[in-house]
Amino acid sequence: MADATGAVAGAAEVSGGRSADWPEEVFARRPGLVEGVRAYGLIAMMWLRSTMAYRASFALTAFGNFAATAFDFVAILLMFSHVDRLGGYTLPEIALLYGVSGTAFGFADLLLGSMDRLGSRVRDGTLDTLLVRPVPVLAQVAADRFALRRLGRVVQGVLVLGYALVALDIAWTPLKVAMVPLMLLSGAAIFGALFVAGAAFQFVAQDAAQVQNAFTYGGNTLLQYPPSVFAKDLVRGVTFVVPLAFVNWLPALYVLGREYPLGLPDWVAFLPPVVAGLFWLPAGLAWRAGLRAYRSTGS
Repeated sequence: MADATGAVAGAAEVSGGRSADWPEEVFARRPGLVEGVRAYGLIAMMWLRSTMAYRASFALTAFGNFAATAFDFVAILLMFSHVDRLGGYTLPEIALLYGVSGTAFGFADLLLGSMDRLGSRVRDGTLDTLLVRPVPVLAQVAADRFALRRLGRVVQGVLVLGYALVALDIAWTPLKVAMVPLMLLSGAAIFGALFVAGAAFQFVAQDAAQVQNAFTYGGNTLLQYPPSVFAKDLVRGVTFVVPLAFVNWLPALYVLGREYPLGLPDWVAFLPPVVAGLFWLPAGLAWRAGLRAYRSTGS
């Protein structure tokens, strides 16, 4: 009985963050990337099976997600019922920006959208239960309440992108063709890093889900419009500080044959994969720093 009590006390000390050696102990047992991806898949499949138990409910919520996101493009259509161009861009050109951003963000939101719940877990202490499992905490938080209904946003973005590619008169080259999947994959990775960085910030702020959403959902809305409608200081900020411009502005303007407002060379349009990889470095470091600094609520 004494041994059992000592074991429970030791576990409480680790989960409660009162041991100075807690971060080293936990990270020393940290599974590898492959194990993290495997754990993510298992957790996501668990939620997927739960969702598919009520197929009618899933269909309705997915359609609701599709319809809610479609209103953003409806607002653009209403604008073009009164003007021929917006910031010098035609409707199909803006549809290309919208479709790329919406699809890339939709994939990131589908895979990592649950990260904004981290603040509530920190506040109520339920993050402690994730720390004692032999699975990376990032994989658990990201897959928590995996919501397949978010596919509605992806479908809506793909439809708008398809319309843009059909309506635009583009002189296609192999590089421009390759740019389309490059934008989608790199854009999803950039948004994913933004989700992780925002979640890391919640270790400190705790009640900062809306701050995170301002950069993720807000960034997606920003990129749906051409850079010419925004002040140059804002364009510089989303190019050199938070690199959202590499999601669609820079590569899409290369496809359209348009110049970027900041006068950057054409070759920067091919940097989204590099930018995505570099952006994940500080996001990952911020996540590890936040996790190491976490101290339990003691509840």
